[in-house]
Amino acid sequence: MYTPSAFAIEDLPALHQQILDTRLAVLVTHGEQGLQASHVPLLLSPEQGPNGTLYGHLARANPQWQELEAGAEALVIFAGADAYVSPSFYPSKADHGKVVPTWNYVAVHVYGSAEVFSDAHRLRNLVSALTDRHEASRAKPWKVDDAPAHYIDGMLKAIVGFALPIQRLEGKRKLSQNRSTADIAGVREGLTASPDLRDQALAHLMPKE
Repeated sequence: MYTPSAFAIEDLPALHQQILDTRLAVLVTHGEQGLQASHVPLLLSPEQGPNGTLYGHLARANPQWQELEAGAEALVIFAGADAYVSPSFYPSKADHGKVVPTWNYVAVHVYGSAEVFSDAHRLRNLVSALTDRHEASRAKPWKVDDAPAHYIDGMLKAIVGFALPIQRLEGKRKLSQNRSTADIAGVREGLTASPDLRDQALAHLMPKE
């Protein structure tokens, strides 16, 4: 990922936080079948390995797990908030007019090779942990144990799990850091005033004086 130094995220806890904040990641591999990509929810175990370890699963019918099993390096993309930045947000537009549109965003790229597993007990622990994480905010969280045991057993046979120790990470927070203080404030104010909640989410990440 092209990352000018002004935009780089180098702090491991900050990189991990973006991973945790991203509900659905993109898993990309390249092997004999060419490029493949899957959209998957993942769990992060930050203490496992020097950079943490990711856990997830794919449908057994999805051939991408075979690329993982063959040792293909994986790229996992965690895309955060993003917003279009209009030149009209910049006070400097009135001064010299030398401004163009851009896009602000946050993203983390993770690289590593995965271990694939099909052990039913391990898979059950994985899907239970994923479920518990995403059901936690509900008044009455659904549990894997709420479904009939034979049904869950059958569903587990239809998936393949993977553990991906993170070998390296790249993080980028492009939040107008290369602009003047006035222009940064203008972008923040412009996005805050937007009716689009995605723009407002990005505005909350912008640098403040």
